[in-house]
Amino acid sequence: GLPLYRQENIFARIGVEIARATMSGWMITAANACKVLVDMMIEEIRGGDILNLDETTVQVLSEPGRKNTAKSFMWVARGGPPESPIVIFHYDPSRSGSIAEYILGDFKGYLQTDGYAGYNTLGSRPDITHVGCMFHVRSKFMDVIKSGAKNKNGTAVTIINLIGKAYEIEKQARNAKLDPDQIKALRQERTRPIMDKIKAILDERIKITPPKCLLGKALAYALGQWDRVMVFLEDGRLRPDNNLVENAIRPFAVGRRNWLFAGSQAGAHASATIYSLIETAKANGLNPYLYLLHVFTTLPKAKTLTEIRQLLPQNLTPQKLEKLTAGKPDSSS
Repeated sequence: GLPLYRQENIFARIGVEIARATMSGWMITAANACKVLVDMMIEEIRGGDILNLDETTVQVLSEPGRKNTAKSFMWVARGGPPESPIVIFHYDPSRSGSIAEYILGDFKGYLQTDGYAGYNTLGSRPDITHVGCMFHVRSKFMDVIKSGAKNKNGTAVTIINLIGKAYEIEKQARNAKLDPDQIKALRQERTRPIMDKIKAILDERIKITPPKCLLGKALAYALGQWDRVMVFLEDGRLRPDNNLVENAIRPFAVGRRNWLFAGSQAGAHASATIYSLIETAKANGLNPYLYLLHVFTTLPKAKTLTEIRQLLPQNLTPQKLEKLTAGKPDSSS
């Protein structure tokens, strides 16, 4: 998240002259060399059973046929085995659903997203079960409360409280370290009645609420997503929301507030590659610095696909990484 011009100034203060253009070239060169790793990660994420998908905006300069003020998108997917998750960043100027289709490829299983219409066609594929996001449903009713609604017994407050009870059950399941089958049984016993109660309120209130007011919009959104939201009850491996991938986006959003834009499409693609490696490393408990040190010193010497695959962050453990980087320059950082 530290812009190159700030790094240039930091180096200058200690007497080291490295132009930001030079650093930018290094990043793009490194990302191009590491693309083979991200391609393997994409292949593995498509082979999993559960995939979370979301997107966020990014401004990219010098895009052909577009103004510099145009908004492009960084698509983010999270999936793979729960014990060794994979996070993929993918830059594209478009927010079209066709980009989501490309990222998924031949993926089969549960796809969890928010309510963006671009994902709708994906859920119609017979080999994909579309899962909704309860957090986005909750946020619509939170908007009603934030708008100044003072009725403590109103519809929005009632639904928020019921969703809170459902999340409390999720917290209890995590604390008890229940396995997926136990989580499913718990949800069927305790969470389903709560969800059914919410649905009854939605069905009742939608009939008498003006559709264009905030509450009317929240009710319509919730009902439009309800069948997908309820899917999490059917499999204990699923979560009620899409927060895993949204949490993976957060470091990118923090960085975006600092560096504001990518200078070119090559820079945006490089950013996607580097974020994919770093966020997957973090998701697997690896020290990102040690991981990149290992990749940058080992990848140039890798001769076979097996040797390259061993460099994937999800195939390493913190203990193994420490051993592999011991004795390398600055490995104590």
